[in-house]
Amino acid sequence: MINYEDLKDKRIAVLLSGGVDSSVVVWEFASHGMHPDCFYIKIGPEEKEEWDCSSEEDLEMATAVAHRFGCKLQVIDCHAEYWNQVTKYTMDKVKAGFTPNPDVMCNRLIKFGAFDEKMGHNYDYIATGHYAQTDIIDGKKWLCTSPDPVKDQTDFLAQIFQWQLKKALFPIGHYQKNEVREIAEREKLINAKRKDSQGICFLGNIDYNEYVRRYLGEQIGDVIELETGKKIGEHKGLWFHTIGQRKGLGLGGGPWFVVKKDVAQNILYVSHGYDPETAYKKDFKMHGFDYLTEGVVDLPKRVTFKIRHTPEYHPASLERDGDVYIIHSDEKIHGVAPGQFCVIYDEEHYKCYGSSEITV
Repeated sequence: MINYEDLKDKRIAVLLSGGVDSSVVVWEFASHGMHPDCFYIKIGPEEKEEWDCSSEEDLEMATAVAHRFGCKLQVIDCHAEYWNQVTKYTMDKVKAGFTPNPDVMCNRLIKFGAFDEKMGHNYDYIATGHYAQTDIIDGKKWLCTSPDPVKDQTDFLAQIFQWQLKKALFPIGHYQKNEVREIAEREKLINAKRKDSQGICFLGNIDYNEYVRRYLGEQIGDVIELETGKKIGEHKGLWFHTIGQRKGLGLGGGPWFVVKKDVAQNILYVSHGYDPETAYKKDFKMHGFDYLTEGVVDLPKRVTFKIRHTPEYHPASLERDGDVYIIHSDEKIHGVAPGQFCVIYDEEHYKCYGSSEITV
């Protein structure tokens, strides 16, 4: 829990998106007699038509909430930084056959990165509406999980830098999502019944495949059954597919699962059946771990982990070889893909140690 008395002489920036979560963050501060500066980060595409997103409505909502609680609202344009940094990261990864996570890098490069730089690093804390917590344990600040396992967003925050974690505040992280909705409705916030945003961070209604197609186009290649070597169809580009994918393949006689990508030959390998063994792994590698908490330089032997945004945490043992960690999962994991972030937690999945890219 945040001690608001300790914050009353600090400079606090709230990233206000126009959604219900960040709006309740502003209410939370106001309920403790605080009126932090609010900022709406603009990163949406410049194009209109099918690329237009909900940014106009978002800004209207954010303006109304800031005014309601007597806070100053400023629009910060991080469009160039997003499309130069996060988009470049995403396209470089998918072109190489990896499975990137733009939302993870948006937190690191934009919300806690470019924004703070544009503000001259003048704010002591940056508060967001993420479902996550921080805790001081043995004098060190840790990123810790939310009590809402479905909404917990520590996996999206596990790549921020140590100096960014020191500045991070998550005022609604101790709530369940339904409690946040109840607060918004009780306080009659303008966006109390507004649906949660879907898709890529900040990009509103833009579909991920359209986002990729915009930059990489299409590249027709063969779809081959791994076990038989038989061609069963064609794909429009390896970058539209990820390991473990089942839906959207357009192949008859399914189900089919994506199990491998050959970037050099532009071949997509699939496996047939509801539960093909080739879709699972128990052992995989991650390289160059990014530790969230200052002073922590190694991981325990027993951990829990995630490789995608799900409520489940998987128990595992760790083996270290230099700067490479080898995950030995207690159970078979579906859809382990190079480029995914493996997020590591303690055995109780409370403390988040950080994350690293899977290399397989």
